[in-house]
Amino acid sequence: MDIPMHIIAYIETAFPSKFGIPRQSGLVPSLRGTIVFVPEYRNPDAVRGLESYSHLWLIWQFSKSFKNGGSEGGWSPTVRPPRLGGNKRIGVFATRSPNRPNAIGLSSVEIESIEYSADRGPLIHVLGADLLDGTPIFDIKPYLPFTDSHPDARGGFADEKKDYALTVSDPDNLLTVLSEEDRAAVTEVLSEDPRPSYQSDPDREYGMEYGKWEIRFIVNDARGTLVVTEIQKRTI
Repeated sequence: MDIPMHIIAYIETAFPSKFGIPRQSGLVPSLRGTIVFVPEYRNPDAVRGLESYSHLWLIWQFSKSFKNGGSEGGWSPTVRPPRLGGNKRIGVFATRSPNRPNAIGLSSVEIESIEYSADRGPLIHVLGADLLDGTPIFDIKPYLPFTDSHPDARGGFADEKKDYALTVSDPDNLLTVLSEEDRAAVTEVLSEDPRPSYQSDPDREYGMEYGKWEIRFIVNDARGTLVVTEIQKRTI
């Protein structure tokens, strides 16, 4: 049975590539994104009343990881979550891995503001998104705290890793070229450790794209410290 799915919008974020994107929505609350509807759905009436909510659910497509409803190499019943070091297998439905039978993601984001543009229709500015720039969105639903929030729920293996964070060091003040807003967001992203968990080479330099910048860094796992080594404008 064919189930039609329509892309209603795309999101604009500071992440042109997957490396560095937070592993969950809300982990970096200061990250900004903008939801832009496709022409067919740019009707202001469609978002009437949305301003009375504080958060949204986004249902979206893993557009860079999948082809036609499955991963490029085919789906697997088990995956290796990065936070478990990439060497322990867990059932795919016990994770939020993108390597799923269907290329669908779910994120909870905060509404920062709603703007009405003459040429692009309603624009929803959000905080805390964990999406690649240009990600297609299938649906938007309001977050209902009285039913969607479960403070006493168990979080499985993710609970064991939720407090993990690196101390970010910028000894040469390289990040001062960023705006104060972007500097805060980048620092939070780096503290979440963008590296694949199976990589722990202290001499390896990593690069993360953020907006028009490429930020390079090294990590000292023994000290739990990430050191910014270089920042330069990307060649686009």
